Amino acid sequence: MTDGTLETIDGRPALRFERTLPHSVERVWRAVSTPAELERWFPATVDWTPAEGETLQAYGATGEVTEVDAPHRLAWTFGGEHYRFELSAQQGGCRLIFTHIFGVRAIAAQVATGWHTYLSRLESHLAGRHLSEQEANKPWKNIHERYAERFGVDPTPGRRFAETLGGDNDDA
Repeated sequence: MTDGTLETIDGRPALRFERTLPHSVERVWRAVSTPAELERWFPATVDWTPAEGETLQAYGATGEVTEVDAPHRLAWTFGGEHYRFELSAQQGGCRLIFTHIFGVRAIAAQVATGWHTYLSRLESHLAGRHLSEQEANKPWKNIHERYAERFGVDPTPGRRFAETLGGDNDDA
């Protein structure tokens, strides 16, 4: 799995993940937009259509779908942060670009590690397998340390978070 990159968009830190998936754009679209599929890999249950202007609520925060261009682009805000899936046809499948614009660069490694593991769950889901969150988090510490080093951020916040995951979380 390819690592994400840390960029700056509109003066804010942004994570960008790019994946080439051996599935059609339409298949990947269903996986990133349909509640029944999202619950198999995404960090939260999302009950949406999705439609532009639609509001979302979870974890005490509110969000809004800001763009839908099925089956190519889906964007939303949630808790003051911006998220976007972009899908395009590529020979042999689909190119997925996921972008998350957030507010605190200091936690970039932790956030990147989270999305890294969720995207691994998406890839498993698309391949017809179920990868539990617990299994996906096994290599969390190693992935996090790699991101912290690459991004030049203090790994302490992510290390504290890793303690809440339980288990050994040491596999590479």
